[in-house]
Amino acid sequence: MKQISYSLEELVPLATGREQSFFETDMHSRRDTLTSAIAGKRFLVVGGAGSIGSATVNALVSRDAASVHVADTNENGLAELVRNLRNTIPDMKPDGVLAIPMDYGSQIMRRFLAQAGPYDAVLNFAAVKHVRSEKDIFSLLHLLDTNVAKQVRFMNWVQEYGVAKRYFSVSTDKAANPVSMMGASKRIMEHVLFSNERMCGFDAPVTSTRFANVAFSDGSLLQSFLNRIQKRQPLAVPAQTKRYFISMDEAAEICLLAIFDCEANIIAVPKMSPEQHLIDLQDIAERVISKLGFEARIYADGSEAISSFEQDISVGRYPLLVTELNTSGEKPYEEFVAENEKLVDLGLGSLDGVEYLPAPKGTLLPFYELLTQALDNNSPIDKAELVRATKNIVPQFQHVDSKLNLDQRM
Repeated sequence: MKQISYSLEELVPLATGREQSFFETDMHSRRDTLTSAIAGKRFLVVGGAGSIGSATVNALVSRDAASVHVADTNENGLAELVRNLRNTIPDMKPDGVLAIPMDYGSQIMRRFLAQAGPYDAVLNFAAVKHVRSEKDIFSLLHLLDTNVAKQVRFMNWVQEYGVAKRYFSVSTDKAANPVSMMGASKRIMEHVLFSNERMCGFDAPVTSTRFANVAFSDGSLLQSFLNRIQKRQPLAVPAQTKRYFISMDEAAEICLLAIFDCEANIIAVPKMSPEQHLIDLQDIAERVISKLGFEARIYADGSEAISSFEQDISVGRYPLLVTELNTSGEKPYEEFVAENEKLVDLGLGSLDGVEYLPAPKGTLLPFYELLTQALDNNSPIDKAELVRATKNIVPQFQHVDSKLNLDQRM
C-alpha cells in the first residue's frame, strides 16, 4: 500500500502558483521603513493565535519589536505560538511576547487596556471568518457580535485610554460585493473603522486590508485536504470555483505594508489579476493529489467516494468529490474591489489601495442599535430581518441563500 506523506512547504506553491513571495520587491524596498516602525516598539495583537495573526506576530518579533502582547480566546493556539517563537527566535527577549487568553470584546480587555498601554500600534485579527457561520440565527448573531459589535466596543476602549498610535483591523476579499453574511459583516466592520458616523470618535490613523485566501491556514478548505489525507478520507471541492491564494508569510507581509506604509483610511488589496492569479479549487486538489503520488478519481456522490477509498488507494488513485456550488453565501470567484470603489496608487508594485466608500448616510447607527438590541436584550429577530438590515448599510450585498449550507457537505 502506498505511503501517504507530504511537506507543507512543498504544497503551498501548488495553491499560490509561486515559489517566491508576491510582495518580495516591496518588502525589500520598504525594509528601512518597516525596521524603523517596528524595532524597539510596543504592539498589541488581538486574535493573534490564528494563522494570519501568528504569522504577523512572528514578523514583528523577528524585526526586533520591544514587546508584543497577544490576546486570543484560543489558549492552545497561544501556547503553540509562544513555543514556536521561542524555538525559531532563540535570542528573543524574555518579556518579548506576552500571551493573554482573553476575549477582545470583554470587560476584562477593557481593564487590561486601562493599564497596559500605550502601544505604537494595535492590530486586530479577531474574526468569525467562515461563510458557514450564517447557518442559523445563533451562529449568525455570534458572527455579527464578533465582527461588528465587539469591534465598536474595543475601538471605544482603545480611544478612551489613548493606547494606540495606529490601529489596524483585517478585512476580507469577501467584503467586496458580498454574497454572504460573513462578507457583509466585514464590510460593515470597514464602516466601523472609517465612517464619519462611527460610534467611537477614533482619532488615531486607521488602515485595513482585504485578504486573498491564505493557503492551508487554520480552518481553510486547503487545510482540510491535509486533515482528510491524515485520516485517510476523500477530498472534496465545489465545482468551477476560483480563489486567490497567498502563503502565510505573504499574509504577514501584506499586514506589515498595510499598517506601516499606508496612509490612514486606506484598505490595501493585492494587485492580483483574475486572469493570472485566480486558481480553480479542483485544480489545486488535483495538484495536491498528484504531489502525493496518486491520480485523482472524480466522484459526484459522497457515499461512493467514501466506500471506494481503500480500493482506490490500493491502485494508486485518490478519491476527489466534486460538488455543485449551491450552498448559502458562496460565489464562483472572489474579488478585491467592490462596485463604485476607486483604487489609490500606493507607490507599491504589489498592493493597491481602495478608497473608503461610505455607507448610505444614517444607516450605520441604526444597524448597530438593531444588532445590540438583539444581542443584549434578547429581542426577537430572525435571519431575514438581519439580511434586510444589512442590505440597507451594504447596498452591494446580493445575498446568496440556499436550503443547503456548508455543514451539509463533506
